[in-house]
Amino acid sequence: MLELHDVTKRYGERLALDDVSFTVGDGRLTGFVGGNGAGKTTTMRIILGVLAADSGSVAIDGTAVTTADRRRFGYMPEERGLYPKMRVLEQTVYLARLHGWSAAAARRNALELLERLGLGERVNDTIESLSLGNQQRAQIAAALVHRPEVLVLDEPFSGLDPMAVETVQGVLADAAASGAPVLFSSHQLDIVERLCDDLVIIAGGRVAAAGTGDALRAEHGSERWELLTSGDAGWLRQQPGISVEAFDGGWAVFEAETDSARQAALAEAVARGEVISFSREQTSLAQIFKEVVR
Repeated sequence: MLELHDVTKRYGERLALDDVSFTVGDGRLTGFVGGNGAGKTTTMRIILGVLAADSGSVAIDGTAVTTADRRRFGYMPEERGLYPKMRVLEQTVYLARLHGWSAAAARRNALELLERLGLGERVNDTIESLSLGNQQRAQIAAALVHRPEVLVLDEPFSGLDPMAVETVQGVLADAAASGAPVLFSSHQLDIVERLCDDLVIIAGGRVAAAGTGDALRAEHGSERWELLTSGDAGWLRQQPGISVEAFDGGWAVFEAETDSARQAALAEAVARGEVISFSREQTSLAQIFKEVVR
């Protein structure tokens, strides 16, 4: 388990991180989300030892992270970090060798990973000749080629088309299934919501919310209901205890002040005609994000 305890970082007078604490469990995918300048990249660089915290600690299974531990980490920065004139396979093998792999094992693992990431036909191309999306895939391969025990990725899905996103999702899920704690940041909240076991939302250098999606919905989400009828649902606007969020003909989304108000609205809908569907609307991560950073 990767653990951050009360991590604080200042840049001069600016407080970039303010007592940031959260955990990334073994074998769990944790999404790290926040607006620009919220502190995501600074947090990741402190985890990797690229930056030093002013106070607080980073630990693995309760023990402070050492330089030796960090050699077993995999890291993908948001900025491009590969040698542009090296060939894709050469670059990936080189990075595995730096982590102590034999030449044969490094080449075997690099070829397998690059094929999995859809770069099997581009292994002899230079990094600079690749499209931006393929450069992103190569960057992910560089972070994973030595089979890290902890994986930290800064915007891994940036610039990827939908098919590539699906491929990378599978690769990261496999890394987590092997037991590695996986932390990644992304502005693509739909991907985070679909892929992650746990979420950490940071705002203004502080953790605004953390937990599983279900836990965050229970704590921060609103209970909204969706109604679809064969008639006009405009009457809902006058229904006691009901606040209509969206409305279009026979379709409406609303909040109910009490369970009895919701039941009364459903009974009224049945009395007025055919009810095609009635269900609870799941609060999205985007809605939770807006709520907690407001």
